[in-house]
Amino acid sequence: MNEADFKNILATTASICTILQFLTGIFTCQKFVQNKSTGDISSFPFVSGCLSTSLWLRYGFLIQDRSLILVNTVGATLFFAYVVTFYLYSIKKTIVVRQFTGCLIFQIIALLYIHNTESPEGARSHLGLVCSGVTILFFAAPFTSLLHVIRVKNTDSLPYHLIFATFIVSIQWLIYGLVLKDPFIQVPNLLGCILSGVQLSLFIIYPKNVKPFTNV
Repeated sequence: MNEADFKNILATTASICTILQFLTGIFTCQKFVQNKSTGDISSFPFVSGCLSTSLWLRYGFLIQDRSLILVNTVGATLFFAYVVTFYLYSIKKTIVVRQFTGCLIFQIIALLYIHNTESPEGARSHLGLVCSGVTILFFAAPFTSLLHVIRVKNTDSLPYHLIFATFIVSIQWLIYGLVLKDPFIQVPNLLGCILSGVQLSLFIIYPKNVKPFTNV
């Protein structure tokens, strides 16, 4: 198997797994609908996910990578739907609106800056840095509930399915970034492996609170 074939296979499997990762948000939203409340779960993972996928979609067009374009088109659509669902069942709607508005303003400013950058390579580098930073923020978003989890010794406020899927997908995109020799893909996914691994360790520390896929 040559490098091109390996790259295509890896891109396909990483894309499929990433879309499945994005779809895990359906389980969390289903729980919102059943309980008619978002409970202790923070809206930030969904809001930052919407921002991250939107920016990576633009980066995909810049480097003309079909896998990034496909994955992040699906991701941006799903995460926007999750944010809307969260808003409908949240008792803190003002916080959701504030977070979404802030991310939207940030996205507009970033894209306008990239659009006005004359050098294509400069635009790619600048947007790559922004995407990397936002992706790290997305991976770390569940940490907003970390202190609460440690205090109450209960992981109900952590989106287990999303964290587990993030861990698997980060490994695949890390390898894909190594194949492409693209540090903007490598670095955030390396940190994504570490951050999601730390969060998964909480489900080992508090095993009684782990909720399997079939019991959501």
